Amino acid sequence: MPETDSIVINTGPLLALIAGYGDLSLLKKIYKRVLVPFEVCREIQAGGTTAFGLKEFVQSYFMEKQSVPLEIGPFLKNSLDLAEASVIQLAVNENIPTVCIDEAVGRRIARMNRMQSNGIYLSKKVIDFALRQ
Repeated sequence: MPETDSIVINTGPLLALIAGYGDLSLLKKIYKRVLVPFEVCREIQAGGTTAFGLKEFVQSYFMEKQSVPLEIGPFLKNSLDLAEASVIQLAVNENIPTVCIDEAVGRRIARMNRMQSNGIYLSKKVIDFALRQ
């Protein structure tokens, strides 16, 4: 069991949970509060209505999805991508010691594996190129 009852979570871990577990209900079983920064919400919604995980994300009413962008400090803004920076900034603002973030390469790998498991062929050349980017 986590040492805290609250967590701020990034896009990659949310999508990984959906891919592996089928939904986000596991978070509700572990945490009393699950906060999602505005910037993460926008990232998940960026793929439009057919984006992977959007339906499960929208249906997860227990999560506290922020509706306004954060003021992100310059160090975070210059060191991380916007979503990861917003996760850390929201955790600092709310005094929450636990965050769940990922690295871009890991997120790309998970997306490509999900695509392949859904019958979308990706050549090794395409996969290698995506991982280098």
